Amino acid sequence: MTDGGGTANHGSRGPLLLTPGPLTTSATVKQAMVRDWGSRDDGFIALTRSVRDTLTGLAGGRGTHTTVPLQGSGTFAVEAMLGTFVPPNGAVLVAANGQYGRRMAEICGRIGRTVMVDEVPFHRPLDADAIGRRLDADPAIGHVAVVHCETTTGILNPLEDIAAVVAQHGRRLLVDGMSAFGALPVDAAVVPFDALAASANKCLQGVPGLGFVICREAALSDAAGNAPSLSLDLHDQWRGFEANGQWRFTPPTQVLASLAQALQELANEGGPPGRLDRYRQSCAVLTDGMAALGFRPYLAPAVQAPIIVTFHMPGHPRFEFDRFYGGLKDRGFVIYPGKLTNEATFRVGCIGDVNADDMRAFLAAVTAVLTADGIDLRVGVR
Repeated sequence: MTDGGGTANHGSRGPLLLTPGPLTTSATVKQAMVRDWGSRDDGFIALTRSVRDTLTGLAGGRGTHTTVPLQGSGTFAVEAMLGTFVPPNGAVLVAANGQYGRRMAEICGRIGRTVMVDEVPFHRPLDADAIGRRLDADPAIGHVAVVHCETTTGILNPLEDIAAVVAQHGRRLLVDGMSAFGALPVDAAVVPFDALAASANKCLQGVPGLGFVICREAALSDAAGNAPSLSLDLHDQWRGFEANGQWRFTPPTQVLASLAQALQELANEGGPPGRLDRYRQSCAVLTDGMAALGFRPYLAPAVQAPIIVTFHMPGHPRFEFDRFYGGLKDRGFVIYPGKLTNEATFRVGCIGDVNADDMRAFLAAVTAVLTADGIDLRVGVR
């Protein structure tokens, strides 16, 4: 809700983070971090097992896959995935249409893996047929790495089509599911992947500090000795969990506890389909309202995921992003600058503990900020 000046009244929630993460979390997720846990205690071991099993189930991987959590951001999980599953003498094709695809290619180079990059413009989804042609042309490629929902723009890539092509060519698929997992559907029985990396603080609506990789057990078993890093070795951590249920190094105990609570809240919402429905409602309110105010979206509606929306920076001579950002922050909303290389943009997230009413309050704040600066994007300079 807002007051007459378009300022959000969030009560104890604080500012709403309309970003791709970290994002706004529920009071109960925050409260779950109050308790201290002994990392070797039976209760924490059981909590770890429960979270691992739940995450595996969300991916449709029970009986075939296992989840390996680890300390750190989502990029830690992505690096662990690439280092563990791509052998030292292996070659990986990274299909990229954003900065996070590019980051996977950079990681592969840093850890000494042979990497090829098949890049398309950021406003276009990845092309499964083009990936197939690349695999036909280069039999040395053993793995393909893709981003499900590219956080750079919010574009949704055709994961099922890509997975089918990779499987038809007898190669292995690695997925950055960071901004998708927990809302956008993924089923290991339909999307054959060796590994999918994600984190607690995106669509699962937990807090930052914990990543995880959902791994096909047979492939993980074959990955012994691949990892160039001690702390990011998913195989060794998996063996540790199977042996005694314990983390090899100090775990983020409170973060795991908050994730357990977040997963319960996801189930209460109807699982990923229920959460996706809320995100879609929020995204529709956001995109329709911003269009009515004169903002232009970067992506075509057909490829826009209801996760984060990228907008072109207005060309109005009075519009200054720093003032716009600050005005929104003063009214209780935090957004995100763009990460595109060639065009000026900014981003507004639809995920987290927010809903369509929060988006309406955000639009009221945007209107107030523009009005205060004498800007009307629909008619140009007044």
